[in-house]
Amino acid sequence: MSGTPDEPGTHADAVPRAGSPAGRPTARPHAPDEERDPPGTVPAPGVPAVRAAGCVLWRDARTDGPAGVDPVPGGTDEWPPPLFALVHRPKYDDWSHPKGKLLPGEEPRAAAVREVREETGMVCVPGPALSTQYYSAKGRPKEVRYWLAEALGGTFEPNDEIDALLWLEPAAARERLTHPQDRELLDEAVHALRDLDRPAA
Repeated sequence: MSGTPDEPGTHADAVPRAGSPAGRPTARPHAPDEERDPPGTVPAPGVPAVRAAGCVLWRDARTDGPAGVDPVPGGTDEWPPPLFALVHRPKYDDWSHPKGKLLPGEEPRAAAVREVREETGMVCVPGPALSTQYYSAKGRPKEVRYWLAEALGGTFEPNDEIDALLWLEPAAARERLTHPQDRELLDEAVHALRDLDRPAA
């Protein structure tokens, strides 16, 4: 699994971009949302919804084995917080969870796993379903279903759609996410990990 240590609480896979500290893309603090319409926007009647799916993707921060199996080096009984994957979309200059539109006839859960692989390079195992997001995007209603998913491995390769991947601890991930709904999803994922008796902060 790729990822080099960056600032505290982060592991980064990113390509340099002019004007970004340490070569890492940073979202505008109060950037206008170029994908989502302003809150309260009502799509025109009869407009079909765009269906999409994604994952709040996490992995164990340790490098010595699967979560909950090997002891933490040093003899402590505590595990470090999990790391969550955030992707940077240069088209919108935002940080979000990996997601994408369903293909014709595709089931949402399968689409979520496929989008994770395409956007992050990670093979993942989906777990419990998380809240579904509903919003207006370019005048059309959009429905995005999400799952909590554990990354098993893979290699991230930057592309035109996703130019950077960050692995961050919960607090840092919450700070970096651009959209309020995505921060709510992250909070939900952290609680879900606790319910599964996995290490979470």
